Amino acid sequence: MNSREPVDTMKLMKRLLLVLSCSALACAGDLTPATNVYLLPMFHGLDQYLANRLTTAHVLQVVTEPKLADVILTDHIGQAFESQMATLLPLAKPPKASQPAPAASGESETNSTLAMFSDAAGKEGNPAVISSFSRTRGTIFLVNAKTHEVLWSTYEPPKNSTGKSLDHEANEIVSRLKKDKEQK
Repeated sequence: MNSREPVDTMKLMKRLLLVLSCSALACAGDLTPATNVYLLPMFHGLDQYLANRLTTAHVLQVVTEPKLADVILTDHIGQAFESQMATLLPLAKPPKASQPAPAASGESETNSTLAMFSDAAGKEGNPAVISSFSRTRGTIFLVNAKTHEVLWSTYEPPKNSTGKSLDHEANEIVSRLKKDKEQK
């Protein structure tokens, strides 16, 4: 091959996607203990189609109470996902330790400035920062409800937002999940 020939980027992207998919399957978490799934709202209502397909295919039991879920199915991860999880499944808060007395005036000013930023990130009223993960349409993640570890993921790009297309997309996703769950 001549070094001046144009590289077919589509072929390269397909190969890269194949390699990443194979490595993701090899690194996927154990799916066998997962039985109850809670679905977070998804783009164009895909969660409703997935609930239907998961139930009819007997892959996972869909629950409407997040506290009963072993796993969470979502189309986004990152800060927005963590914020939703904190709202749905709040962790027991540890008791607050007594705060030490401020030392020198310069040090307390620095500490209070740092505390201001760290406190704002933990407040419930603070809207979640939108990550770039939320903009990727078609990627679905199966996340352990307790550890927030991504156990499985797939990419099925939506063709359009019609019911028929969303049902087809849900069918493809559930078929892959069922196949991967049976292989483990």
